[in-house]
Amino acid sequence: MSTIPVTIRRSLELEIDGETVRVPEGATILDACRARGHDIPTLCYGETLTPVNACRVCMVEVEGSRVLVPSCARKAEAGMVVRTASDRVRHSRRMVLEFLASSVDLSTTANAERWSQEYGVQPQRYGPPAPPAAAGERDAARAGHHHAGDGQTAATVAQPVKVDNENYVRDYAKCILCYKCVEACGTDWQNTFAIAVAGRGFDARIATEFANPLPESACVYCGNCIAVCPTGALMFKSEHDMRADGTWDESQQTVTETICSYCGVGCSLELHVQDNSIVKVTSPLDAGITRGNLCVKGRFGFAYVQNRAPGTG
Repeated sequence: MSTIPVTIRRSLELEIDGETVRVPEGATILDACRARGHDIPTLCYGETLTPVNACRVCMVEVEGSRVLVPSCARKAEAGMVVRTASDRVRHSRRMVLEFLASSVDLSTTANAERWSQEYGVQPQRYGPPAPPAAAGERDAARAGHHHAGDGQTAATVAQPVKVDNENYVRDYAKCILCYKCVEACGTDWQNTFAIAVAGRGFDARIATEFANPLPESACVYCGNCIAVCPTGALMFKSEHDMRADGTWDESQQTVTETICSYCGVGCSLELHVQDNSIVKVTSPLDAGITRGNLCVKGRFGFAYVQNRAPGTG
């Protein structure tokens, strides 16, 4: 008679803001905080991605540690004493959010406005906003924005919104270099490696190989990078166009769960519908098959649903 192996995870206790919390061994401080309802802001963290510790907005204070630690990556330890809302933590989060807001467009970043109010963010104290999305010389030349003698180097020229396909757009004025799109396109999920971080320092940016247009890159248009982008730097073209027209209204949208009809894998879909039309498609992060990921057909192949014959409404 065969037996099924069972992995038993021990639990441990730690203290968070004066409260004793018990979590499974291997859980992070962020897991422990969320299990008790503590609101920890995150930007670069993704439930289905390997933590890269890039945004530093989830920092917490651990007793005995010289520096603040990233709660998304630091494993919980027995007896650990954690403070999530000390003056030191709040000051750090405020500074990070101010730095971002002073140089990046956070208008489509979920919770950014709420966090700004909660932490008293005042990015204007750093002066006029910095030029968004520094472009490399090749990018600027392709965009036609590099003019000799205009007093600007290529590194200070802002990239326009890149609209080079009918599926999604890239607005690097909203990019915070969180690396989530790179992780989703790379070893975490897709293994396509169509995008990576190019340049260094202030010239660092997300780019395709040799800054080629997306249709000429290795991109397979799965859209998994869009699914994890926290700021709207990567966005469905349908959503981008509706926002530009002033017709995008999430309060009027419904979400219907269904199964993709293209093949037999059985991927879970969430159809976002506004005015009786599908405006974008996502997949639940907790779906056992997809874990939030889809292929090009599942994420973008919904137009046929709306190709109605004349007079059918």
